[in-house]
Amino acid sequence: MGTRLDGKVAIVTGAGGGIGREHALLMASEGAYVVVNDLGTRPGADAASVVAEITERGGTAVADSGSATWDGAAGIVARAIDAFGRIDVLVNNATAGRNN
Repeated sequence: MGTRLDGKVAIVTGAGGGIGREHALLMASEGAYVVVNDLGTRPGADAASVVAEITERGGTAVADSGSATWDGAAGIVARAIDAFGRIDVLVNNATAGRNN
């Protein structure tokens, strides 16, 4: 594990699979606490399994299934604040689910 993001808190939307998953894994490997956000509507996309993967590798993460929209943003932020006390990084990787 690296140390470039030690103690930082990152939200990664669309992190249940694909490139969002890779963003979440990389940030965790560099020491960040990660909020893994994903609706879980894409085949194979699962925030909880990404959290498990991060945890197995010695990192710290929580899952969030809120919608990365204007209406859902407050809930995602609240999840980060409740779990880790602040936010330092946001990777807004989520795409419009209706386009999938």
